[in-house]
Amino acid sequence: MKILVCISKAPDTTSKIAFTSNNEKFDENGVQYIVNPYDEWYALVRALELKETLGGQVTIITVGTAGDDAVIRKALAIGADDAVRIDAEATDAYFTAMQIANYAKENNFDMVLTGKETINYNGSQVGGMIAEAMDLPFVSLATKLDMNGSTATLEREVTGGVQVVQVDLPFVASCAKGMAEQRIPNMRGIMAARTKPLNVVAPAAVDNLASFVGYETPAPKSACKMIDPANMDELVSLLHNEAKVI
Repeated sequence: MKILVCISKAPDTTSKIAFTSNNEKFDENGVQYIVNPYDEWYALVRALELKETLGGQVTIITVGTAGDDAVIRKALAIGADDAVRIDAEATDAYFTAMQIANYAKENNFDMVLTGKETINYNGSQVGGMIAEAMDLPFVSLATKLDMNGSTATLEREVTGGVQVVQVDLPFVASCAKGMAEQRIPNMRGIMAARTKPLNVVAPAAVDNLASFVGYETPAPKSACKMIDPANMDELVSLLHNEAKVI
């Protein structure tokens, strides 16, 4: 079974976020990048579990520049067999999805897995776009994936319960919490990742359909007023006159 797992880099959650050029560009100075957790913990680890059970090969793919190679090696250390980097800046979801779909079409993968979203953009768009471009079934926000021959059974949470979906290979799915448990790369995996194949591929001719106009940081938290629990009159007055309902 050939599985393609889409990965993306994302700033570590401890990174200080700032913007430059009149808030039009993300300031990458001093930012530590990691593999997007939804891609790593759920999509990649479940792909590896399937490979360990059923055999096959797991390839990771990202759209990015040479500066992303360190992040790719981190994903290889988890256990992927090889990696592909589409040599282009990932400018928007459509551009990214079309690059991945173009490669996947040419290499006949049995399934394409993505994380449900990236933690820096939270768009949750790429998986659906890949499926549309490849004319394949798409299951979003899957929390479980099992295989029986060439048929996959997936579960996804819906309002009031769990939806069970069956789909034949090939297909595309985005993976959410519950799909797998995080794996920590060991020293053997880290050393092996240094020599695993990383294939750099020229990008396809794809137009950008969206551009980022500007960024804004969240408004700072307002001051917290501490009220003596015995002073109910003051509390009631503040709730009536100052409290805002959001």
